[in-house]
Amino acid sequence: MLQKRKKWKTVIALTTALILVLSGCAGTNKTGSTNEEAQAGSSTNAAAAAEPLKGGELSYALATSPDTLDPHRSGLAVAVRAIRTIHDSLVAQLPDGTIQPWLATEWEISEDGKSYTFKLRQDVKFHDGTPFNAEAVKYNYDRILNPETKAANSAALIRPYKSAEVIDEYTVRLNLETPSNAFLGNLSQALVSIVSPTAAQKYGDQLGKNPVGTGPFKFVSWEENSQITVERNPDYKWAPPLVENKEAPYLDKVTFKIAPEEATRIGSVQSGQVLAGETIPPQNILALEKDEKLQLFKSNTQGLPYTLFINQDKAPWNELKARQALQSAIDVDAIVKTLYLGTYDRAWSPLTPGTFGYDKSLEGGVKPDLDKANALLDELGYVKGSDGFREKDGKKLTLHYVDGSPNREKRNDIAAIIQQQLKQIGVAVEVEITKDVRTIVYENGDYDIYGNSQVNSDPEALRAFYHSDSVSVGGKQNLSAYKNAEVDSWIDQGLIEKDSAKRQELYANVQKAIIEQVVIIPIYVFPYTIAASKTVSGIKFDSLAYPLFNDVFIQK
Repeated sequence: MLQKRKKWKTVIALTTALILVLSGCAGTNKTGSTNEEAQAGSSTNAAAAAEPLKGGELSYALATSPDTLDPHRSGLAVAVRAIRTIHDSLVAQLPDGTIQPWLATEWEISEDGKSYTFKLRQDVKFHDGTPFNAEAVKYNYDRILNPETKAANSAALIRPYKSAEVIDEYTVRLNLETPSNAFLGNLSQALVSIVSPTAAQKYGDQLGKNPVGTGPFKFVSWEENSQITVERNPDYKWAPPLVENKEAPYLDKVTFKIAPEEATRIGSVQSGQVLAGETIPPQNILALEKDEKLQLFKSNTQGLPYTLFINQDKAPWNELKARQALQSAIDVDAIVKTLYLGTYDRAWSPLTPGTFGYDKSLEGGVKPDLDKANALLDELGYVKGSDGFREKDGKKLTLHYVDGSPNREKRNDIAAIIQQQLKQIGVAVEVEITKDVRTIVYENGDYDIYGNSQVNSDPEALRAFYHSDSVSVGGKQNLSAYKNAEVDSWIDQGLIEKDSAKRQELYANVQKAIIEQVVIIPIYVFPYTIAASKTVSGIKFDSLAYPLFNDVFIQK
């Protein structure tokens, strides 16, 4: 017996109620997460109320440079801003979590949950003229599994995909190793979007500099460390229900300006050199809110918050008491308030509040306690020397803290504050700022603490960071070198459990165990922010807080 997803028909009222129409800074609810109801259908400025105008170019400043525009090989959220303009997905996930058709018109799920049969649109072509069909879908997901692709986040997102069968030209069956509650939703993500098989074979490793998809914009050029340009796809007529404009975008072009320097990026928006810019520093938000020429948009990202992973492969951090000392000495509230001035929410869990399964009971459960931290290190035999740092057996107690460059979201500043906080309990923090995180962290595992986050739509994302089978670091361990058979079992059960309440309970167990065993120190939930000229209308966010440009137009 099959569970059938009937062909979806546009329901204007439903779509209007759910999509995030951003025409001003969104309010927040009592938990501090983005209030989607306040954003939905909002039209509080003249630009938003105006009739869409065709033509023009949107200049959009990015906070860092994308790693690649090949969705299957990218590991950076910033790359998705451009990737999503060029590529589409089989399905779309709405802000309420429901899954709707996109390149697929309908689908059936087998009784055992291990096969998904998709009917595809028959009017879609890639930008290079290649037909979009079942063979193209099969090629894409097989490509992600192929070791030669060197897939990044996409490989985790399509897990447990095993194979694909072409039933006919516009019908494809995807087969899974095991059932997966996350699979269908993950197919909506940009990093598993569909690339042209012709282009992938033609460009090989260079597809990331020559991307070809079916999206509303076509790739034009990428000037290294300068800008990425995409242009309107005039044949586009298959937009997802996340946007109102179902056909070709209004804009002629979008130019993504790469501007990692905060002052340059924000100054460019204020001066009108660019029409919009992302990742607004907290110290600029209040001023920009008062600027009559600008508007500010904000939406909290979903998935895994910015988190410090403690490497248990390194002594003494394999000792629970040593990790508890760090937890008691690091004042996360002080960090978040000092650096983000009330514009970021503190994180309490391995998941963000908007992610399914989030355990709200963890909020407020950890408080700084220097006396406790000192006592724990005393119990482990670490004695403070004349310089104030602790020693044991003639060896100083040090912590190697690795962070990346440039200073994204003030993460380097977090390291500096923690260096001073841990000095109070006699821990010498050695901060290493590097542009080569891949080698130092992921290949060599040479760190005691490293911070990371991930935008994701499902708690299955916990697997890559906390399951014993995850070996992202040196091919032997996850970021924390964490191994817990019970946690593994809960994550495995959560993947296949059909009962929503039971699934939520499983992920609550996972979160509690990770916090109680001090596997991590959660720091903040990242709010994606955009400052834009009031001449810009129609910016929307998808359910993961990525911007969409289908509806954007420029007021004359």
